[in-house]
Amino acid sequence: MVIKNRNLFRITRFVLLKLPYLLRFFYKFKTPRKKILIIKTDAIGDYVLFRNYLEVIRHSEKYKDYEIDLLGNTAWQDIALWYDKPFISNFFFTKPFDLYESPIQTFKLGWKLFSQGYSEVLQPSYTRTIIIDGLAALTGTSNIIGFVSDNEALPPKQKAKTDLFYSELITLPKDYYFEFDRTRYFFEQVLNQSIDLGGPSFPAKDNKKQGVTIFLGAGNNKRGWQTENYLELMMLIMDQTQRPIHLVGGPEMEETAAYLEGLMPEESIINLVGKTTLPKLIDHIARTSLVICNETSAVHIAAACNTKAVCIVGGGHFERFAPYPEHFYSRTTFVYEKMPCYYCNWLCIYNTPADEPFPCIGNINLEKVWRATLPLLPVA
Repeated sequence: MVIKNRNLFRITRFVLLKLPYLLRFFYKFKTPRKKILIIKTDAIGDYVLFRNYLEVIRHSEKYKDYEIDLLGNTAWQDIALWYDKPFISNFFFTKPFDLYESPIQTFKLGWKLFSQGYSEVLQPSYTRTIIIDGLAALTGTSNIIGFVSDNEALPPKQKAKTDLFYSELITLPKDYYFEFDRTRYFFEQVLNQSIDLGGPSFPAKDNKKQGVTIFLGAGNNKRGWQTENYLELMMLIMDQTQRPIHLVGGPEMEETAAYLEGLMPEESIINLVGKTTLPKLIDHIARTSLVICNETSAVHIAAACNTKAVCIVGGGHFERFAPYPEHFYSRTTFVYEKMPCYYCNWLCIYNTPADEPFPCIGNINLEKVWRATLPLLPVA
């Protein structure tokens, strides 16, 4: 993340690192309620891998008679409000990256959280940030539970300071690497109970699956497969099916989708890019036979909808989000070209042009993706 205004960031940092001590003093004069806050401000795919644990917490012996609030990311607000309202008392949504240079907005959100009188805060994201840690501390409570964490998004100097905000820091065993398993371990420790969840899931609404959907985009163009490769793959798919290919994705991919649509035979493409809400996208993926995508939220939605998928995977967070581990059931085929520099947290050691993907993505050729796709294509 690039900080554009260092002065605003310094003020925000002061709010996050210093103000909690003042609020913790005033918290002593409040009467804590049977009310907890869960903080989960990661991206859409992270939330898809996390959200099923909300029902577990809601019905747990420890918190069954508590109010449970959730501080989340506006990026997946529609999913949470559509699917998860039965488990949450109050939602708060924010754009976490915007807060780094918005000290007033950060203070207002912190004050709103402080006014709730939480007795406990749970922060289950393994990779902590100064925003997450600071907002947890601004609640005023001294009962904050999180992971020991790494330094991917929190430099050691800052982490040493925000570690002091936590009443308990859970050490993650080395054999818990996949994100869904990490969350399971966190809540098993907090709830003091075993959790039997096989993976993410959305309520099934239509089991009649048909057609092929391509999800364009990867959150970062450096992590996305080349557009020309998608074009050639779509041509190959059209030779095997009579149904049009659906294109889906966020508004940032509208230009790419229009480009692909213009080069394909007439009526062979149904372009839904930028035209669906997240709940409607989930319904669409639940009804499709096969999803082809980069490593992004679409692969986790497909897994949660029990839909077959082909996922093109890079090395940045290899095995943390994809591919899924062997013990984890899914209908996804992961395609990758493993390199010695995998597990780099997307801090690529290679210099590549801005309009080209990282080598771990760019090296995945069309033939390899087609070999994975062909056996999964719907018959009709």
